[in-house]
Amino acid sequence: MEQTIRIAGLVKESIVDGPGFRYTLFTQGCPHHCPGCHNPETHDFAGGRLITVDEVTEDFFKNPMLKGITFSGGEPFAQAQVLASLAERIRAKGKDVVVYTGYTFEQLLSGIVPHAQELLAQTDLLIDGRFELEQRDLTLKFRGSANQRILDCPRSLLEGRAVHKSL
Repeated sequence: MEQTIRIAGLVKESIVDGPGFRYTLFTQGCPHHCPGCHNPETHDFAGGRLITVDEVTEDFFKNPMLKGITFSGGEPFAQAQVLASLAERIRAKGKDVVVYTGYTFEQLLSGIVPHAQELLAQTDLLIDGRFELEQRDLTLKFRGSANQRILDCPRSLLEGRAVHKSL
């Protein structure tokens, strides 16, 4: 059976969802419901539409100018296993993977999210932490609030702690 992802939408050429020219996949479904969320229409787990991993992979590789893919949301870790499979395909061709999550790196390491380790293993850059309206800062690069961190995911996994990445 083909693997499917429930998505809210796609942006095929983005410069605001991580470093470089990116393909951004907005997942559908989020348990966090952060007040002031930029994408509240992505919260409903029954919303959006289904797309196959094959369709996304094929569409992504139509544009050789892309640096990588970004998983945003919704909450990508709600679909960690299928996104890990997609990310593995993207990375196998030398492209990078950025993942936005409302969870912290420490929460994902703790095992509270099924299959989180699989997606973390395929993630180059992790932007973690819930959006906090009282810490909203529009001047931050690739983040909405000051509590959110940009992490070097491979180094963080290797060291077993959050390792910040400066961009």
